[in-house]
Amino acid sequence: MRATPGEDDPEAAGQFEDGPGELERNLGQIIAERVREYRRQSGWTVGHLAELTGLSKGMLSKVENAQASPSLTTLVRLSEALSVPITAFFRGLDEEHDLLYIPAGTGLEIMHKGAMRGRAYQLLGRMRSPHDRFEPVLVTLTERTAVFPLYQHAGTELLYMLEGEMEYGYGAARYTLKPGDALQFVGEVTHGPVALIDLPVRFLAIKSTVTDG
Repeated sequence: MRATPGEDDPEAAGQFEDGPGELERNLGQIIAERVREYRRQSGWTVGHLAELTGLSKGMLSKVENAQASPSLTTLVRLSEALSVPITAFFRGLDEEHDLLYIPAGTGLEIMHKGAMRGRAYQLLGRMRSPHDRFEPVLVTLTERTAVFPLYQHAGTELLYMLEGEMEYGYGAARYTLKPGDALQFVGEVTHGPVALIDLPVRFLAIKSTVTDG
């Protein structure tokens, strides 16, 4: 026998009495979109789906407009009526991931130890843990100096030349890098620019990071 709960039946759906939090809002919105999507795919009106599930038309309308949070029992009824698994109502909930958008020229200026005039280091964002696997830095060199600092760090590094020409040292080896050239290496070996041939020199340096995970 089909149950016919009223609009205010707490078993049908819970009202956001004190106002929903961010998680509740996101969850309610996703469920609302999925219920409406599957109902329309079936070619049904709100009234027809309400009749099939035993929910009131008013309550179902509130669910579809994210004004009420459906109970598990309500989701089971909707699942059976629409012939979709309960998990289908949560599709899209985990599709938002960390994303960093850094407009040109807005990276964070950082100072490296031993940095001198004519050297700019711009951090192009850093993801939150556990996605902080690498550190991208835009390096711009505009002045020649007699001595360049050498670097060592854990993990690996990738250089990609964007502009100019330079000689880059890695241990005892030397590599001439021009626009479009790439160099990938282990960070524990000393490395750094040796000579700037054509100014300005600009390249992207991407360092991997070591995590405990």
